[in-house]
Amino acid sequence: MNNEGRESIRFTLNGDRYELARDDVKRRLADVTPDAIRRHAVRIDSTWFPVIQAFEVATGISRSEFISHTARRHLAALGFEVAGSIEPRTPQRAPHSAAASTTQALLRSDDTASALEGEWHTETRVQAALVTALVGDGWRIVSVADTATREHGIDVVASREEQTAGIEVKGYPSRAYADPRRAGEVKRTQPSTQAGHWYAQAVLAAMRLRGKKPQWRSVIALPDFPRYRDLFAETASSLHVARIEVWWVDEAGKVHFSP
Repeated sequence: MNNEGRESIRFTLNGDRYELARDDVKRRLADVTPDAIRRHAVRIDSTWFPVIQAFEVATGISRSEFISHTARRHLAALGFEVAGSIEPRTPQRAPHSAAASTTQALLRSDDTASALEGEWHTETRVQAALVTALVGDGWRIVSVADTATREHGIDVVASREEQTAGIEVKGYPSRAYADPRRAGEVKRTQPSTQAGHWYAQAVLAAMRLRGKKPQWRSVIALPDFPRYRDLFAETASSLHVARIEVWWVDEAGKVHFSP
């Protein structure tokens, strides 16, 4: 499909005329970290992005000025592969006031603060890398929880052929607080200790899913850290008996799936 698109397109949006080249899209997104994919995705080189994010970065047009179908149409016209429908578990409501916007920003402070420090292992980034890898591997994303707002339920549900996977996603703890109001403080709990708690939570969630949905693949997705590897080694035989898989996400965003 990538070879069938045009090298550049011209279009009018909200009365303004634009020109967008395929090479410009690739260049502008080259070093961009993809957000979590929710409904529509586009592949730029080997990376999948939400179409809204890709079109906004490529054009400089605020996402409040267009809808996802507009972004899909223009990116597809340039020959980029688009995919959908990827749906969130619950509708995402637009903030209706300045106060609501501030609340949403605070709820996303975990990923924002970590991004400033260059951390790749936040839960949001691990989830984004996982979804990108799943879509690229032929999976359809049934639902994606908003980890930034601590949305309850299964973090990612994906299907392929006759398989459905429910995936519990965890990040790796930071040494500093994500809350900007506590930016100068150091956490009392060591990351390795907190990682043990998070691992236990993930195993419990996977076991509960195994009981509720025995026909599904029950999966835990973790950033590839030695602490998590050690915890996995201690529990691998029990997880195998329970038919719980562990998938590893590395710093480059690659996902190492279980056989």
